[in-house]
Amino acid sequence: MDEETRYEAVRSRDARFDGEFFFAVETTGIYCRPSCPAVTPKRKNVRYYTTAAGAQGSGFRACRRCRPDAVPGSAEWNVRADVVGRAMRMIGDGVVDREGVSGLAVRLGYSSRQVQRQLTAELGAGPVALARAQRAHTARVLLQTTGLPITEIAFAAGFASVRQFNDTIRAVYALTPTALRGAAPRGGGAGRATPAAGVPLRLAYRGAYQCGAVFDLLSDEAVAGIEQVSGERGGRTYRRTLRLPYGTGIVAVEESDHGAGGWLDARLHLTDLRDLTTAVQRLRRLFDLDADPYAVDERLGADARLAPLVAAAPGLRSPGAADPDEFAVRALVGSGAASLLVDRYGKTLDAPCGSLTHVFPEPGALAGEPGPLGELAAALADGRVRLDAGADREDAEAGLLALEGVDAGVVAVVRMRALGDPDVGLPGVGAPDAWRPWRSYGVRHVLAAG
Repeated sequence: MDEETRYEAVRSRDARFDGEFFFAVETTGIYCRPSCPAVTPKRKNVRYYTTAAGAQGSGFRACRRCRPDAVPGSAEWNVRADVVGRAMRMIGDGVVDREGVSGLAVRLGYSSRQVQRQLTAELGAGPVALARAQRAHTARVLLQTTGLPITEIAFAAGFASVRQFNDTIRAVYALTPTALRGAAPRGGGAGRATPAAGVPLRLAYRGAYQCGAVFDLLSDEAVAGIEQVSGERGGRTYRRTLRLPYGTGIVAVEESDHGAGGWLDARLHLTDLRDLTTAVQRLRRLFDLDADPYAVDERLGADARLAPLVAAAPGLRSPGAADPDEFAVRALVGSGAASLLVDRYGKTLDAPCGSLTHVFPEPGALAGEPGPLGELAAALADGRVRLDAGADREDAEAGLLALEGVDAGVVAVVRMRALGDPDVGLPGVGAPDAWRPWRSYGVRHVLAAG
């Protein structure tokens, strides 16, 4: 997009571009999402940024009216397989907070200097600034939705000190943490939730969202002990357990229709609040909330075979996976056998919740199983095959195909779901090049239509 197109999106308050770019106003020192309802600034006073971190790094603070940090992420990072795209997925997963820039660089196979240079050149912000913006958003969520003490929130959001936390909140929101908590929107007021009640969240998406189709798929695939879908169609609740870097979690997501540019209501119960950012990003990948349905539907709707399907189900998503290693095992053995593995090897929750009793076993616990399952688990456990948020998709596919008993169909499903690749065709489902780069969505339309 050039600046003329961006300004037209701002002038028309076009929500389709929320999260795809941000604009800042030099005369006010504020940055916003394109759909911000405030008076449109003069073109000469507007600057554009690919990320919120870029705007913050230039000294702009977040708009209190449109809350630009709450928008869906850019679909570009799911499409791209280069270093910048992989880095953005890993930063979203909390790698920089846990392992630092050096850990991110090692995972990418580059030096820290190279990663810093590439991200700064393209995004206007390096990995530290991008992680800082993400920590600020996590802190705002905790401040405005829980009654946790501010000191606990500082460390739960990933800050190294309370001073760093206070300085960042002032710089990003032009408010103290206490004032930011007091500015919570009505209906989501601070202090209403408690740690025992979990953290309530609104998981934003752009455009149309076929919520029923996603919940249908999750219901069909549910593995006993770690997943449950309850309620009547149109008002179902999806619940599952999560294995996270610092502990475990249980999440509940509600099936609801808030219209185009809406959200899914969720609640997270975590044994360690430092896992909040990671858990949210894994839910976003599972429900494919950062997709760009406008671009997908435009391309697929031009195909004669898909046009009626797209018209009947605009905004159909291609769900991902909450745990890539878990999904790879499930894709290989099936949901029924996966339930048996949960019973035999799964970690029992300290506080089971209804039918949710376990966390899916780690690959190392399954490495002793005979046949293809054991070989796959061993490869995941020792790192020969990587399926994490920043994994190289081509390397992962080659590693999977080299394993005994892992065929092309399993690999395609793993690449589509566990690796979140939006451009995968499945064996037996014709996916022509005309559907690129959204073949995964075309396949999902065909499967959903029976």
